[in-house]
Amino acid sequence: MAKKQRQLTAVYQKRGRGYIGWIEEIPGANTQGTTFSEVKENLKEAASLIIEANQVLTKSLKGAVIRESLRVSA
Repeated sequence: MAKKQRQLTAVYQKRGRGYIGWIEEIPGANTQGTTFSEVKENLKEAASLIIEANQVLTKSLKGAVIRESLRVSA
């Protein structure tokens, strides 16, 4: 089964000899790296891991839950 693609906003900042990066829409999705390319790849991985962990937590809920797609505009 193919994974869904999501459009998110990555923010990068040069800090000293490296970079930091975070995703505006996902609290806790942040990382650092020595090169721009490294921080970009690290950020993709961080976002994927957070989304995957949230999906596992949702599946472990007991009782009835409602899941639906939700579109929002900023």
